[in-house]
Amino acid sequence: MRVAGIIVAGGRGTRFGGAPKQWRELAGRSIAAHAVAALARAGLDPLVIVHHPEDAADAARLHPGALLTPGGSTRAESVRAGLERLAADPPDYVLIHDAARPCATPDLVSRVVAALSHEDAAAPGLPVTDTLWRGHDLVEGTHPREGLWRAQTPQGFRFGPLLAAHRDHPGDATDDVEVARAAGLSVAIVPGDEDNLKVTHPADLLRAARILEGRMDVRSGNGYDVHAFGPGDHVMLCGVRISHDCGVLAHSDGDVGLHALTDAILGALALGDIGQHFPPSDPQWKGADSTLFLRHAATLAREAGYRVSNVDVTLVCEAPKVGPHVAAMRSVVGDALGIGPDRVGIKATTSERLGFTGRREGLAALATATLVSP
Repeated sequence: MRVAGIIVAGGRGTRFGGAPKQWRELAGRSIAAHAVAALARAGLDPLVIVHHPEDAADAARLHPGALLTPGGSTRAESVRAGLERLAADPPDYVLIHDAARPCATPDLVSRVVAALSHEDAAAPGLPVTDTLWRGHDLVEGTHPREGLWRAQTPQGFRFGPLLAAHRDHPGDATDDVEVARAAGLSVAIVPGDEDNLKVTHPADLLRAARILEGRMDVRSGNGYDVHAFGPGDHVMLCGVRISHDCGVLAHSDGDVGLHALTDAILGALALGDIGQHFPPSDPQWKGADSTLFLRHAATLAREAGYRVSNVDVTLVCEAPKVGPHVAAMRSVVGDALGIGPDRVGIKATTSERLGFTGRREGLAALATATLVSP
């Protein structure tokens, strides 16, 4: 059974004011990034991000491997664009989620998917518990609340019937349940989540931040690497080539800083070490640029629903001099991890002429990485 996800991120958010709300920062990343991560953590694959044509660059940064497609002028057109993107290799089920809902949980997604085993469609909802008034400045009457629900996303459907429903649906719709029901599909209501709010007004950001911070999962990992000096005229340290009177003995480019940092991220994810992912016995990694290893670890972190918060690397050597190259190193590492250089610590020390580094027989590195989710 394949379950795909479509994140609708093409709106302009006029009620919010200013830049489109889905790209506003919330707890360290964009609102849309949280929404995408919620579906990724629940195991949905593939993910389709439907974006405004002007937002292609922002959408591309949301999730590695996500399928991108520009949306239309209405929500219904945008969802149909996402469905058509999947039509060539259709999944069994598809969940449609608003990019403005950053606080969905894997449990909520699971409830929706489980209902699809015996229903055409399923959507989360919350029963209305407040008294409902009619009126403008004055109360003109009341409305019975029995049988009324507050709709949420993600809304789930069997793929084929929903695609057919959208192809036949004229005009726009407030959500995909409306489209499905117009096509005669039954839609089950599953329990929603009070925390699964839709960010509509600036004040909603504060509430969403409190919710996400209360769920925050922080992981840390450390790494260590060492290489002996050998023939050569340079060493690679944290992605920067530094001239030296010797090289290092290594299968790849021998960058101890990036190797230690890659191990730190893999350790935080409990995914083994660099040798398990890039075996030194495999000839394809001979002489490889170690930023490839670091980018791989960062991708695994994103796929698991984590972001790299900050990293710290200590290089241990008597020579070469590291200080003049620290700024360039921070830039290379930050670019590989998708974070700013202000979140990359790089420093160097000697071993006071003790041990193999003190005898100038090689160099070593220690690294720490902190990952945060959501």
